[in-house]
Amino acid sequence: MKNKILGLRTVIYKISPAHLQEAKAWYSKVFQTQPYFDAPYYIGFNIGGYELGLQPEELKSEKTPNVSCYWGVENVEETYHFFIANGATGFEVPENVGGEIVVATVKDPWNNLIGLIYNPEFQL
Repeated sequence: MKNKILGLRTVIYKISPAHLQEAKAWYSKVFQTQPYFDAPYYIGFNIGGYELGLQPEELKSEKTPNVSCYWGVENVEETYHFFIANGATGFEVPENVGGEIVVATVKDPWNNLIGLIYNPEFQL
């Protein structure tokens, strides 16, 4: 099949240009990695083989949590509190959603929604 979907590749968070360097430092700290690509128009991180991108927000818009992207973690409760201790705001507290699967969401200092998930059933 020529149009086979290969899976998630990139999650982009929009940041005002005035705060892009501050956001780079924040994301480097909470994701505990440095960007592999750093330009005025895009900052890219490799997070476990997936792309986290910071992109300057051209037009200011209200950010609503209509799409949730979840980053896999080993301990949602611990990671949730780590993000909050580093300036994120809690949005949805850690919750078991069935079996051993636990999810939570936080908002970064620029109001982007970041999902956290522990799912031992998910395999790459």
